[in-house]
Amino acid sequence: MTLEQLRIFVAVAAREHMTAAARDLNLTQSAISAAIAALENRYDARLFDRIGRGIVLTDAGRAFLGEAKAVLARARSAEATLADFAGLRRGAVALGASQTAGNYWLPQLVSRFVAAYPGIAVSLAIDNTRSIARMTHDGDIDIGYVEGDAPEAALLVERVADDEMLLVAAPDHPWVARPPRAMADFAAARWVFREQGSGTRAAAEAALATLGLPAPEIRIALEFPSNEAVRGAVEAGAGVAVLSRLVAMRAIRAGLLGVVDVALPTRSFHSLRHKDRFLTTAMRAFMALVAEESGPGVAGTANQIP
Repeated sequence: MTLEQLRIFVAVAAREHMTAAARDLNLTQSAISAAIAALENRYDARLFDRIGRGIVLTDAGRAFLGEAKAVLARARSAEATLADFAGLRRGAVALGASQTAGNYWLPQLVSRFVAAYPGIAVSLAIDNTRSIARMTHDGDIDIGYVEGDAPEAALLVERVADDEMLLVAAPDHPWVARPPRAMADFAAARWVFREQGSGTRAAAEAALATLGLPAPEIRIALEFPSNEAVRGAVEAGAGVAVLSRLVAMRAIRAGLLGVVDVALPTRSFHSLRHKDRFLTTAMRAFMALVAEESGPGVAGTANQIP
């Protein structure tokens, strides 16, 4: 069993498709098939069931997946330990971020880091808060940045920035000219929300709860897996939404969105890292850059980044 075979197995399991795994790993499909066949033949265990054109993990495959991920995480940690001796001349940092942080806050920080340390390879995975917490826990990424809660006992969680939340609607929506004050108005509204597991959704539910509208009573008209889809639906008049200023500002400046004059609580971005994993010099340098951007005390305000 080799690390390359494990890497291929994990990639195929994640995509449930050999062609997709081959494309993403920049390998031939025959190389992917050979690696899986070698594992199955060596241990006389079927890892995947072939169903039509797709594949699904068998019970043995599901049991093996966790172990394979753990071995790869340990290998990355060992590699990082050795690379650390090169200081900041070479190395890698694998980052993950939830959508608002990953698409609107983090890219400029990554750009500054790469300019300062061109020998450090930086990757950035973007998913919802729940997935980023899981990836940090499993060792798929070194540091996660999320806007929601991450109740994982094995993770160190640190507040790194503040993010202003806005209630937004189409410019011609009645609330833009005359904000609602009665609870019945909030309860009767058509709300556009992110999916479960999203930090933006959690922030929206918490914000509306401060206005007296608990989550079970929110009338969700549409639910989308991205901030951009939520913003587009609101621009089209499908309903109202709670979004980060980072997400909404360009549309507001372009006159595509209106801001409803209702005060909402600020939320925070947090960094995540595993308590037991080695903290490399490159990781320390990136965390220091984030802290420098944030300023003294807690983190700075995400909206200060243009």
